[in-house]
Amino acid sequence: MIEFSPVTIGCIGVVALLVLCFAGVRFAFAGAIVGTAGLTWLIGWDAGIRTAGIAPYTSGANYTLSVLPMFILIGYLAYYAGITQTAFEAARRWFGWLPGGLATGTVFAVAGFSAVSGASSAAAAVFAKVAIPEMLRAKYDKKLAAGVCAAGATLDSLIPPSTLLVVYGIVTEQSIGKLLVAGFVPGIVSAFVYAAIITWRCWRQPELGPRITGYTWPQRFQSLPGTTPIFLVILIIFLSMYFGWATPTEAGALGAFSVFMFAIKNGIKRGELRQCLLDSARLTVMIFTVIWGVLIFVRFLGFSGMPEEVSKWVGDLKVAPIFVLLAIYLLYFVLGTVLEGIGMFLLTLPVIFPVIQALGYDPIWFGIVLVKLSGIASLSPPVGLVVFVVNGVRPDISVRDIFKGIWPFIFADTITLAILTAFPEIVTFIVEVSD
Repeated sequence: MIEFSPVTIGCIGVVALLVLCFAGVRFAFAGAIVGTAGLTWLIGWDAGIRTAGIAPYTSGANYTLSVLPMFILIGYLAYYAGITQTAFEAARRWFGWLPGGLATGTVFAVAGFSAVSGASSAAAAVFAKVAIPEMLRAKYDKKLAAGVCAAGATLDSLIPPSTLLVVYGIVTEQSIGKLLVAGFVPGIVSAFVYAAIITWRCWRQPELGPRITGYTWPQRFQSLPGTTPIFLVILIIFLSMYFGWATPTEAGALGAFSVFMFAIKNGIKRGELRQCLLDSARLTVMIFTVIWGVLIFVRFLGFSGMPEEVSKWVGDLKVAPIFVLLAIYLLYFVLGTVLEGIGMFLLTLPVIFPVIQALGYDPIWFGIVLVKLSGIASLSPPVGLVVFVVNGVRPDISVRDIFKGIWPFIFADTITLAILTAFPEIVTFIVEVSD
């Protein structure tokens, strides 16, 4: 009988997981199956089964994980409370006078919604329903309208609360509070870069996005009270974590309570509240199931010693760290076009993160860069998951037209990624100040 080294078994497990995932098996089940099989292969049947059974419990009992349902609840409460519509209306009144102002307003409305959400697919679906009809009525180019909704939705992954940053923090054992604080500035910068590109394009080609005029200053100020929940959640989550007044979970709970009170004030119906809680529970269970399944696989990789060997191998390479980093960027860009962000992070970080540490890169900075890269990948062909969400809501706008509309934003994101790579202080300075 052929004897395999633990590292070889780990490599076989990675290949098996990839095969199962690309065959259509969900991450949760693929990770649990391969992880359990690998553990029994390495340490025996009894010990392997016990270890596989303990992994979900130890992770589920982790207090840090409770931040996820809080953030998810905030997003659904905001949607059912009508905060999405009020945010868009305010952005329309304040930015509509600019070239392509309605598209710019959509970007900032999405950025505001990001403060009460955290899921790119949800933001894309919501604003495809709310913003695209308004832009088309204003004679906006349909490719620009759809592209703005798709690209703007990726801001949800950076601006806190961010589910992806929470998952990254859990897998890499980094401070979730620091990650959420660090994501704020790059997220806002990305929103302004999007706005600049829209303004420049519509200034050059006015037919792409005509100006919206007719709003008086009193009308603009009248739209601001409806955005109060957004700014309140931003202040609660960002400031409480920045100054150390609350843990991320406590900040999320306070944010959820604030949005809940506004939902009651706006007259949320009992049926809507019930649906909100059910939707939150379903998404929470789905995310936790994925985490549990893949963490079994992570435990298997730990026993195999494969991540350490890969890290050592990369450290011994006679190439500059920047070239290894660029190769990692390419890997995530390719995977991100076909895989959902959470699953991709859980699948790859157990191997990739030790390499990043060995190269000496800041783990907080890498988390922000990785989330930004995931956003770029989710817009890119051949799949572009966010693009298909927009198309699902607006089937009258073809996938081809949406891809045409997002290319300027992909270019902008690539420039932003290059700037964050060249100047990591943009990400880390706010964390260093808070320490």
